[in-house]
Amino acid sequence: MARIKGIDLPGKKRIVIALTAIYGVGRSASTSILAKLKIDENIKAKDLNDEQIKKIREELENYQVEGECRREVSLNIKRLIEIASYRGLRHRRGLPVRGQKTRSNARTWKNKRGTKKIVANKKKVS
Repeated sequence: MARIKGIDLPGKKRIVIALTAIYGVGRSASTSILAKLKIDENIKAKDLNDEQIKKIREELENYQVEGECRREVSLNIKRLIEIASYRGLRHRRGLPVRGQKTRSNARTWKNKRGTKKIVANKKKVS
């Protein structure tokens, strides 16, 4: 099992998918990393040798991943809240930020606020 940036990569998955377990690395980033290092995307993560793991670790030093990336995202959200932008207000209220409708959906967002509890098939007592 390969351990990169403090994350155990899932050994049964292809390496191109397993790298996405690292926060801040998506499919396109993992594909470009493997292409640059000339590592086959179809190799399982458990089949990587130590040299390949070392190359991947060195390449990921050039990317902002895990703690650094999480910190930047949270600081961006805090900044939006501080300047009272529309997106910041939506974050503060716990509502969808990217323009989704909330009349009939967005139940998980609405439940985060704690205003309404959803009960499935509740019968009215008359």
